[in-house]
Amino acid sequence: MGLAGIELRYLVDTISEQVQGYYISNIYGITKDSILFKLHHTEKSDLFMMVSTSGVWLTKVKIDQMEPNRLLKRLRSDLLRLKLKKIEQIGAERIAYFTFEGFGKEFVLVGEFFGDGNILLCSNEMKILALQHSIEVRHRKLSVGLEYVVPPNSGLDIFNIAQSDFDELKTTDLVAAKWFGRTLGLPKKYVEGIFDIGNVDGKKIGNLLTDDEIRVIFETTKKIVANVTTGNHEPIIVKNEKIEVLPVKLGKLDGEITPADSFIDGLDTVFTNNIVTKGKSIQSSASDKKIKELQTQISEQQKAIETVKERSKNVTNVANSLYQMISSGIISIEDASAQEILATNNAKLTSEKGISLIIVQDEKIKINTKSPLQSIASVLFNEAKKQSGAIKSIEDIKLKTEKKLEKLQNKTELEQDIMMITEIRKKNWYERYRWFNSSEDFLVVGGRDAASNSAVVRKHLVKNDKIFHADIFGSPFFIIKDAENAPDSSMNEVAHATVCFSRAWREGLYGVKAYWVHPEQVKKSAPSGEFLPKGSFTIEGQRNFINPGNLILAVGIIPQEDGYALTCGPPETIKKNSICYAIIEPHGLEMVDAAKKIRIEFLKIYEEITKKITIDDFVRVMPAGKSQIKEVDVGNAEMQNFINEELE
Repeated sequence: MGLAGIELRYLVDTISEQVQGYYISNIYGITKDSILFKLHHTEKSDLFMMVSTSGVWLTKVKIDQMEPNRLLKRLRSDLLRLKLKKIEQIGAERIAYFTFEGFGKEFVLVGEFFGDGNILLCSNEMKILALQHSIEVRHRKLSVGLEYVVPPNSGLDIFNIAQSDFDELKTTDLVAAKWFGRTLGLPKKYVEGIFDIGNVDGKKIGNLLTDDEIRVIFETTKKIVANVTTGNHEPIIVKNEKIEVLPVKLGKLDGEITPADSFIDGLDTVFTNNIVTKGKSIQSSASDKKIKELQTQISEQQKAIETVKERSKNVTNVANSLYQMISSGIISIEDASAQEILATNNAKLTSEKGISLIIVQDEKIKINTKSPLQSIASVLFNEAKKQSGAIKSIEDIKLKTEKKLEKLQNKTELEQDIMMITEIRKKNWYERYRWFNSSEDFLVVGGRDAASNSAVVRKHLVKNDKIFHADIFGSPFFIIKDAENAPDSSMNEVAHATVCFSRAWREGLYGVKAYWVHPEQVKKSAPSGEFLPKGSFTIEGQRNFINPGNLILAVGIIPQEDGYALTCGPPETIKKNSICYAIIEPHGLEMVDAAKKIRIEFLKIYEEITKKITIDDFVRVMPAGKSQIKEVDVGNAEMQNFINEELE
């Protein structure tokens, strides 16, 4: 299914409202014509926006990459960390502009959702920097270096139609529905639906329609356009020979009809299913090609075995014939009678460049014609034995190829059932920051950068909290919620985390202390005449210092009410609250490499749970800088679950 212009207007307006204040934190290439943008906000949950040649929608799932995308590298280079400034539709066309800005730069991503579709990256002056595929047709040319040009307007602006625009229907010789579709640029499903709802025969010639019928068509069109674009609709998913989602019910529909929570949710279901189906086909095609290659190899190896067996048999027969010669009184291989016996066994004696040879079919065996026949026979038997050894080697290779084929065939069968999508869990507010629960179950929240540092203090610091900072430049703020009576053990854990997530980890600075103060001691504005950088605050009054000890953290998967979440914090509380954990210390692997290794280890323990947590999530919880993994094990949360099950 493809998007209609009126559907795109609703999507652009709705998505624009939701993505205000978001920036691009990651970009994934799903297929060659589908790109997934991860949108991050310092105070709101992450959003995932899919831009495909089919359309644009917000998705609740993350799809694994299924084929290379030629735009991905360039998009990551230019758009990462930029804010999504606005999304706009070009007139009534099925074209959307996504404007990104930041760091003194501005780019426009163009999505064309008609025909085969296209995705283009342009400068703020609309010069094409990269595109999915070039186009050269009569009315426009799209290529890197050229200015982006929209296709010529092909009809009326459906968002600004008047009843007088339908006067041409009174004179046209075209079928009414055909004129309608051409003039307004609506897809067939809308054309048929409008005539059906208006109870007008769309097969009539236009000039045979009555004024009342034309008025009904106009009013029905205006109503449907308004309902679709404003969101005054009840979307449905229709399944028959194909599956599609409609924002409104368009007259009589055949097939299975189910309601969708929203038009965007319906698109997520239908379009995502289309992408996954296509991805499975791509993977299956690649597997089929490999299977055919292996089957060809096995066939050729079997032919080689048969050929070598035949050669070995023929050489053995010739060797045995030499003993027949001896029994017949022949003493020399050069004897005429010997030549006749060789011929009966498809062999002959010859000489090449002064070297004597016996040719058995196409096999040439070097001999000494002056040697006794027994010696020559021995040479032939050795050659036959050598051929037999070659057969064993080819059979071993064939066996390995057959095992590869069996493994690939089993994998291909499993691929048909593998879900290549991961549901994106709706995260709790504190998961936007660094967070963990202390050993006494106090919620601890900290900043991960200047923006979130500011948000933690300005948005979430309240009267009964306590706030922590390390005694070093380059430290996050951590707060422990409702901590009026927090025990020393929890306070020490917060101090420990504050130091570990500061510059001390990256530089391996041991002995750094942390301090805590009350909320009223934190001043959110600079003293008169001074300036505070973003994410910084002024602390007044007494500071209460804590020496947290070693630099050591734990990454763990924590059970939540709605699933599992990944976090990082002091080892004692992470061990207690997690189903599995990894202890890390400074130095060693780069942050991404350490995150990948931890994920691999967690997959060995809890594959089904871990595979739903992306590598980005693992990187996100890691402290800035290198880390070495000291220990990986099952956490106490799993042990407690086991004890509870035993008691039940």
